[in-house]
Amino acid sequence: MEQFLLELGRGFAFMGRQYVIPIGSKRFKVDMVFYNAILKCYVLIDLKRAEIKHGDIGQMNLYLNYFKNEICQPDDNPPIGIVLGAKKDEILMEYALQGIDNQLFVARYQLYLPKREELQAQLDLLLERSMQND
Repeated sequence: MEQFLLELGRGFAFMGRQYVIPIGSKRFKVDMVFYNAILKCYVLIDLKRAEIKHGDIGQMNLYLNYFKNEICQPDDNPPIGIVLGAKKDEILMEYALQGIDNQLFVARYQLYLPKREELQAQLDLLLERSMQND
């Protein structure tokens, strides 16, 4: 967890794994919750092992609204939600996120890092394209 916090950057404090959110008679669990003292906001992260579905977006929006109304202090900024999954359908995500006022982000994660040669090839390609556009 220490390494993950270092990668997030300055100001992050880990609030809990499997943070329980009680809404009415139901209990929901968000995978990880952080608080950023610099941004003065909570950051909620939900990890999905498979493809991200539109229902996952609605669920994170529910979590964000709960935090905004029940957990955040008056001087806090609105919470940020991040849904990470092994795959995402770009068009589905575009429609699922449309009209949501909360700061909610969806991203695909990789289970492994590419080899150094693959990263260098991608970097070279990006630099080449950048030079062509100048």
